[in-house]
Amino acid sequence: MRSREPVLILGAGLMGRLLALTLARAGHPVHIVDPAPDATQAGGAARVAAAMLAPLAESAVTEPNVVAMGRYALPRWQALCEGLAQPVYFQQNGTLILWHRQDAQEAVRFEALLRHTTARLPDLPAPRALDAQGVAELEPAVAGRFQRGLYLPDEGQLDNRQLLDALLATLATLGVAVQWGTAMTLEQALGWQNDHPDGWVLDCRGLGAREDWPTPNAAGGGPLRGVRGEVARLHAPDVTLQRPTRLLHPRYPIYIAPKPGHLFVIGATQIESDDLSPASVRSTLELLSAAYAVHPGFAEARVLELCAQCRPTLPDNLPAVVERAPRVLQINGLYRHGFMISPAVHDAVIEYLQTGRTDLAQRLGLAFARAEADAPVRTP
Repeated sequence: MRSREPVLILGAGLMGRLLALTLARAGHPVHIVDPAPDATQAGGAARVAAAMLAPLAESAVTEPNVVAMGRYALPRWQALCEGLAQPVYFQQNGTLILWHRQDAQEAVRFEALLRHTTARLPDLPAPRALDAQGVAELEPAVAGRFQRGLYLPDEGQLDNRQLLDALLATLATLGVAVQWGTAMTLEQALGWQNDHPDGWVLDCRGLGAREDWPTPNAAGGGPLRGVRGEVARLHAPDVTLQRPTRLLHPRYPIYIAPKPGHLFVIGATQIESDDLSPASVRSTLELLSAAYAVHPGFAEARVLELCAQCRPTLPDNLPAVVERAPRVLQINGLYRHGFMISPAVHDAVIEYLQTGRTDLAQRLGLAFARAEADAPVRTP
């Protein structure tokens, strides 16, 4: 990539905005298109997410390369948030894991998984076992309710909606506008590229790229599918938690992510479905009862939203970057780890754009495939 080469970005979600910001700051003319009618309805799963940055906690349900990407991304988030046009809530107070007595065996299994991860990735801080006094000292709001817990140091979170809004505001100061209400296919993007032969196309559409994602027999191939997640957003003035808290349960592990102003994001279900209908009664009861089990103050909380969204997911549940044609990259499959790993994926893509190298992607285990021979794109 040479200076001033134009860039067309499909999708104004988290990844599209992050890449647009870096490229615009480097002096590239950036044009973003998104099918959402306006910014309040854009972002898909990123707008619903809790935005927890918890690589060790997530190691119980994902692969070591995703954990490595999350660990890499933690310090990068602070740098990415600096200099934005609006403030973004970011904290790194760790994660608290709790369980009830009847779920002690699940806690044993969970802790064993975490310690196995830290043995393989020694730069991750080891989990710290807590007794009742330790739980009370770390999180006074739940004192006396739990006899055991685990503390995962250094893990963090941010406010996803503040970040999405701040990215858009900063892009505006750089002269980058989003063309809302525009659903552009990859084929149409190649038409733009024909008119801009030195231009790049970055496809960050998430599930919107399903029809254009490489076939299963191609490098980095699909199918691209949706995994449904349901989340409750509550206002609970009687509850004060200092860090994300996870309640273990054999069937539905639940997290509670505190945001500024006694706002809490409670989530999230994980259902193999691309159904975007409203949250079910069963899921709502599970989320709210788990929150109440952690702190009785949630009984008087006000339900602000019950949200349902689908995370874009590839067959192996891992992210991938595919060079579909010259100067055309598809970035997808971040699954439930979008905020946790997006700085790592962002940096790997920027490294490739700037140098043609994939050193960071290889070091972090990010799939980076060149698929032009395996999955040609029809030209307009």
